[in-house]
Amino acid sequence: MTDETQLNDETKMSGGTAGMVARFFTEIAIIEQLARTKLERVLPDGMKEPHFGVLNHMMRLDKSSTSPAELASTFQVNRSTMTNTIQGLEAKGYITLSPDPVDGRAKVLRITAAGRGAREKALMEVMPLFASIVDELGADIFQGIMPELEKVRTFMDENR
Repeated sequence: MTDETQLNDETKMSGGTAGMVARFFTEIAIIEQLARTKLERVLPDGMKEPHFGVLNHMMRLDKSSTSPAELASTFQVNRSTMTNTIQGLEAKGYITLSPDPVDGRAKVLRITAAGRGAREKALMEVMPLFASIVDELGADIFQGIMPELEKVRTFMDENR
């Protein structure tokens, strides 16, 4: 058996499994698009989803500072895209950007009190949108699926 044949045998999925996996990721993509659209409709002060994503990421992980390169890697976008997002946050006073004291070529991004407040305000605006989903579908659906989604996310994150 050649290496190519062995690889093909190991990576083959039955048509039913391939279709199911495709449907799984299609559903996630559609849910993400619907949630993003709802989110951007209620974000305060002209904030966009990438701005909220950075603020939420930093606060969720209790990161007082990070680098633009780290953020670009985390969000899997190129550095110029992250630079654009950071510039928007900096213009609103939600973050500060300063030279890294260890590596003068690098920058350090810090969330400000205004950034923390904007993130909290955004969460307050978003919660009613998602509360209606929980009211209709029940909390059990989310509790049941979270461990499985976390497994998929963890696997994909570890194997990027």
